[in-house]
Amino acid sequence: MLITARRSILAGFSLALLFFGGIVQLHAQDEPQPPTEDKPKPAGTSTPIPIMNPGDLLNQPDENNLNLRPDNTPLTGILTPTLGSPETTHSYWVPGFEWSGVFQSNGYNQPQNSSWVANNYFMGNLSVLKAWRKSQFAVNYSAGGYISSDSTQGNGYSQQLAISQTLQWNRLLIQLSDQFSYLPQTSLGFGSGTGLGSPGVGGPIGPVIPGLGSNYVPNQSIYSALGPRYSNAGVVQLTYTTSPRGSITMSGSYGLLDFVDAGNVDNQTTTGTIGYNYVLNHKDSIGAFYRFSAYHYSGQPQANGDHSVNFAYSRKLKGSLALQLYVGPDFTTSRISTTGSSLMYGVNVGASLNYATQKGGLTASYSHGVSGGSGVLTGSTGDQLNFSANHKINRVWSGQLNVGFAHNAPLTISSPTTLQGYNTWTVGGGVSRPAGRNGTIAIAYNADITDYGQAGCVGVACTSSQTYHYVTINFQWHTRPLILP
Repeated sequence: MLITARRSILAGFSLALLFFGGIVQLHAQDEPQPPTEDKPKPAGTSTPIPIMNPGDLLNQPDENNLNLRPDNTPLTGILTPTLGSPETTHSYWVPGFEWSGVFQSNGYNQPQNSSWVANNYFMGNLSVLKAWRKSQFAVNYSAGGYISSDSTQGNGYSQQLAISQTLQWNRLLIQLSDQFSYLPQTSLGFGSGTGLGSPGVGGPIGPVIPGLGSNYVPNQSIYSALGPRYSNAGVVQLTYTTSPRGSITMSGSYGLLDFVDAGNVDNQTTTGTIGYNYVLNHKDSIGAFYRFSAYHYSGQPQANGDHSVNFAYSRKLKGSLALQLYVGPDFTTSRISTTGSSLMYGVNVGASLNYATQKGGLTASYSHGVSGGSGVLTGSTGDQLNFSANHKINRVWSGQLNVGFAHNAPLTISSPTTLQGYNTWTVGGGVSRPAGRNGTIAIAYNADITDYGQAGCVGVACTSSQTYHYVTINFQWHTRPLILP
């Protein structure tokens, strides 16, 4: 009943965004007031979105030739900056489908060195972009089923959704966003190097939707949590421009991680932030923000509250660089203490980088702080690092590399002799190329390496360390963009 109720909440949130996107055109038809070119834009403002007319996107042969609108995501909010979004000349939707064959060295609940298993995914994809003068609505969605040769896992289905709504009224910028997934395993490393790990049709046609910082997405970096799981993070963010250079950002988010199988720890996270942004010039911004997060665990008496005050810096170059850094003191309270003290001090650190060149680019992110425990712990503190790079090898082929690392430790430690550490590595790479006019084929290899120590090992057939090997073959196809009125 609890999971059913939460599914209803998720569906209601997504439907509310869809409804909001449908009615916004009734309220967002004022003439745009673009800032003058010789003055920096107020923090948090957005370039007016052009009315959609049948245009040239259909005829663009190279994504690097697309004009980009600058990204104006505020520095002190929950959403992460992007390199910008294509200056499209029409609203559109694009359906598609994909097949992925994933060959895995052994199942998650099987002993090390057991036989290989195969999962075949058959997915339908959908991307939508609807824009008005001062608002934009975007959706990337994938859903389908999989057939597994692993009898302990069985067959099932998966879904991934990213949805956003942006509205600009004079000095007020409103951003709504939701990221949802239902996957048979952890999202860390899932489909790496292929389109299987991301919703929508992808490529230059897929709408650019700002991501969420690592601290706001439910942590899934401990592989001891087994079985299918629901993950969701919904965001409401308001930015009000107070001066030509300054703005105030307030945001709230609700995230959950719910497991279908018993034996895992479901968790819910509620977060609120308030911050001030200041534009130094057209490239650099600084800011400060306060953040509070509350962590609760279904069926558990424990609850945690985390407070942090952070100082932030960002640098943006349209189409080539989006850098964001923040750091500050952090203290956490626990409802139940195992050390005799319900207060723990620490530091909160975060960084994200998106860099692009003519023939490729890279993305990187790092976070240190408190999280929900990844379905294994009732709260954890640790580090998470992700890096990926891509390069155009020749006119047809492109290469990709990805590396990730996560370290988790219990939020409260009873004594130094029982210190537990959960270390997870993921590393891989692959190649891709176009398949016809509207298709893409990719082949990737990925290895997930766990080192949890015997004290931190739970679950059936669990050992202190395991290595999972994956070979993924992915084929995607989509129609030409279909114009919306």
